[in-house]
Amino acid sequence: MAANAADKSTQQKDVVVELKTEFGTMKILLYGETPQHRDNFIKLVKEGFYDGLLFHRVIKDFMIQGGDPDSKNAPASKQLGAGDVGYTIPAEFVYPKYYHKKGSLAAARQGDQVNPEKRSSGCQFYIVQGKKMSDAEIKQMEMGMLGKAKEKRFYEIVRERSAEVQKARAANDQNALMKLQSEIVAQMEKEFESKASDYQMPAEMKEVYKTIGGTPFLDNEYTVFGEVIEGLDVIDKIAAVETNPGDRPKQDIKMTIKIVK
Repeated sequence: MAANAADKSTQQKDVVVELKTEFGTMKILLYGETPQHRDNFIKLVKEGFYDGLLFHRVIKDFMIQGGDPDSKNAPASKQLGAGDVGYTIPAEFVYPKYYHKKGSLAAARQGDQVNPEKRSSGCQFYIVQGKKMSDAEIKQMEMGMLGKAKEKRFYEIVRERSAEVQKARAANDQNALMKLQSEIVAQMEKEFESKASDYQMPAEMKEVYKTIGGTPFLDNEYTVFGEVIEGLDVIDKIAAVETNPGDRPKQDIKMTIKIVK
């Protein structure tokens, strides 16, 4: 029992790291509730992996991204963003507790077409700047999340009824195809009758997005595994720099990271 309790305690432990740049220092809390991301990040920090790497992708009112191993001592003309460590990490979504508010630390990843499980890059990360949202923008975001979920379920039902769909297509029976589509839409809509509230942000989250800001459209798409607890102004300073096409800053912004707690 004692060993199990110790394992659980270790799994849930938060860790603080310090990220230094010429624009200032950020202290970042790594969440114990995303243990695989936390442990991987700590491993790389201890190895000195991030020291000397660049914030290679900076988009104002969106985020600042780093962790590409190819960015170390990279010539100004080099396109960055494709470097990695040869492995990925399973997604660890802890939503709605952790989300893309300003200062959130999240893992970069490849797109859904080649990465449907939304597995994270083994080393690249971004820190959210985002922007403050209005009530109308939040409402539109919620409707978008619901619409995306409905679309996903629609195509799942299509796959479940693929034999019927293929039979109608083979016979070129347009009436049968239209009937099937209507039935699938009706089934999907019925399933979502009691689920609409699942795609509404909690009141506290809405208030954060309205007053502090963030990028809510990334929620449940990329793993959030930490947050800046000191030095939010450093994000704004980095996000304001001039960039070249491809969003790489015109002047290199190097980082060093160490564990402090």
